[in-house]
Amino acid sequence: MKQNNYLGTEKVGILLKQFAIPCIFSLIISCLYNIVDQIFVGNGVGYLGNAATGVIFPITVIGWGISLFFGDGAAADLSVSFGKNETQDIHTSVGNSILCSFLGGVILIAISYFFGDNLLRLIGATDANLSLAHDYGFIIYAMIPLALVQNTLASIIRADGSPRYAMCSMLVGAVINIIGDPVAIFVLGLGIKGAAYATILGQFVSFLICAFYLTRSKTFKISLKSFRLNAGILKRVMALGTSSFLTQLSIVIITVINNILLVKYGAASVYGADIPLAAFVVIMKLFQIVLNIAIGIAAGAQPIVGYNYGARKFGRVQELLKLIIKWTVIVCVICTFLFEAFPILFIKMFGADGELYTQFAVLCLRVYLSLIIFTCVQKVCAIFLQSIGHAKAAAPLSILRDVLLIIFSLIVPIFGGVTGIFWAAPIADIIAIFITGIVMVRLWKTLEQEKQKSQPETGRQTIQASSPGVIITIAREHGTAGK
Repeated sequence: MKQNNYLGTEKVGILLKQFAIPCIFSLIISCLYNIVDQIFVGNGVGYLGNAATGVIFPITVIGWGISLFFGDGAAADLSVSFGKNETQDIHTSVGNSILCSFLGGVILIAISYFFGDNLLRLIGATDANLSLAHDYGFIIYAMIPLALVQNTLASIIRADGSPRYAMCSMLVGAVINIIGDPVAIFVLGLGIKGAAYATILGQFVSFLICAFYLTRSKTFKISLKSFRLNAGILKRVMALGTSSFLTQLSIVIITVINNILLVKYGAASVYGADIPLAAFVVIMKLFQIVLNIAIGIAAGAQPIVGYNYGARKFGRVQELLKLIIKWTVIVCVICTFLFEAFPILFIKMFGADGELYTQFAVLCLRVYLSLIIFTCVQKVCAIFLQSIGHAKAAAPLSILRDVLLIIFSLIVPIFGGVTGIFWAAPIADIIAIFITGIVMVRLWKTLEQEKQKSQPETGRQTIQASSPGVIITIAREHGTAGK
């Protein structure tokens, strides 16, 4: 099998560009499925349509979390195994992850169909948007198992050294969805159902492209025995994927709680129940775009980080950490400026029904996304810990900000009303980044110590660069009697 030795020799900056950029595009493209639906539904159906897709959003995020649970876990396992040159069980890790992701999707759609509209009401549907949420969700559910497998495979494909292939598979599906949405909604007159049909068609094509990759993989060979469950390997994969799963699960909990709180406090305000709910959906889409760029940087670096950590090249691991944080900060500074300076442009992109809706959405966008730089840095640090196999540290760090957000989302609105729900985000961000900073400083010191230990003895005796000044040498040539 072809080994990824160049991950330990090529310049880390070049490697990060090679792996992270396709990963960023892959995650952005995956966001486009939902965002494109929001844009066309918002303009074709209205803000109630956006609220309806927002109700289904937690269910799709749970699915995404399941796929990353196994996909990111397998990817991290692959990368560290490459570095340690322990590759004999890679095919089992991949096969088990694919199978469990599919079974997780089957269980998810069974629950969604069985509980039906009662589940939709539980996660925030109102009388005004329930029928729209039903029409959209009951079509989306059908593709969840294959969509989960596709997302799991995308993580594995990137770890296998083919980030561009993973990106292209997502791009093809997104293009189909982008073209299909206006055709189905406006030309065929299918409304919100048309958006759902366009989405699942794109997902199915992406699945076929990712599944085909298994016939040409670089570092593993899949066979029927690869899908035979192995408890030991699966436990290892799940431990490494826990951070990704908890991150997605926390998004679901936040979304559901906020949906309920927005309906409750919104009904008692001049905005009503549906305006805050629809505005929150739009803000979360923008939040997801920026967060996915940051996650794309860290997840793209995962194969490189894992390989070098496994190969005990700790200096390169430190360089990667610095570059990951640097890229994340640059992206977030740009996005924060755009959100704060031109919020109305982003709100109107998703459709704006009336002055009251626009006023509320602009205010909440500026508040909720004001410290997104802290959110993103905190998340990429958790992914970095996951990449080096520190599952016990990565898991709690990945949900730290979200747990704080849930707590403050319940407390702040008591005093600040419906807009208080959005003020909870920057408060949680400040506390989370402080704790994360402490953890990462300790990790840096540990890496520094490991780097010193891993240096060979001969390396300590090499000639060092001289200090500035004049050097006088006294030499003796053999056979000259010292003259």
